Amino acid sequence: MHAFSDPQSRGYARLAGIFYLIVVIAGVFAIAYVPTRLQVAGDPAATIASILDRRGLFTLGIGGDVVVMLAEIMVTAMLYLMFRPVNETLSLAAALARLAMVAVMATMLFFHAALVTFADPSGSVTGLSVAQRTDLASAMLHVHDAGVWIWQVFFTLHLALLGQLVAASGAYPKLLGHAMTLGAFGYLLDSVYSFAAPDLAILGHVRAGLLAIVTLAEIGFALWLVIRGPRPSGPSTITTG
Repeated sequence: MHAFSDPQSRGYARLAGIFYLIVVIAGVFAIAYVPTRLQVAGDPAATIASILDRRGLFTLGIGGDVVVMLAEIMVTAMLYLMFRPVNETLSLAAALARLAMVAVMATMLFFHAALVTFADPSGSVTGLSVAQRTDLASAMLHVHDAGVWIWQVFFTLHLALLGQLVAASGAYPKLLGHAMTLGAFGYLLDSVYSFAAPDLAILGHVRAGLLAIVTLAEIGFALWLVIRGPRPSGPSTITTG
């Protein structure tokens, strides 16, 4: 418990960084790697068949999601306390946005469970044809994937605020904070691109560039927390007038 007693200490920052890296590693596995191994672009029926054939990998992906969410709770609480001295209102808003993201992620797991229930021929759903079960499972997969577009909106707000808190803190490099704020809008543009404008190529290129920036900034921030921690001078403050 003592390790969590001083939010401005190097040891506290190191723990926050470790939890942040857990989010990154588990997230890359569950959100990036697993879908690329299971989903067949443009063919929902083949995707459902792939999930049933590789049920173990699908389940590991869900496990990765759970690890992400649990680590996110620790990261959210710790970042809020670390940056509360900089600006309490913005730090709270950033924390609430990140918790909203986690809530959406948790809700998405219900649709994964429904997907398996509908798709599995040995499951509890009876009286439906194979085609009907596949259509329902595909719908659950689509709704699950749409959840990504929703949580990315909350994550945009969180990272934009966190970036400014980092930049103003005096305890961490301003470059990391400003890169985090700028790159955060890549998540918002990705949601717009995926949901409303998939044929707008320039939007796709811009969001890819911003996502690359924010990914490097987040990893850099997490590593800074683990390796260096806050500068001894302590945080400055953001005034709101």
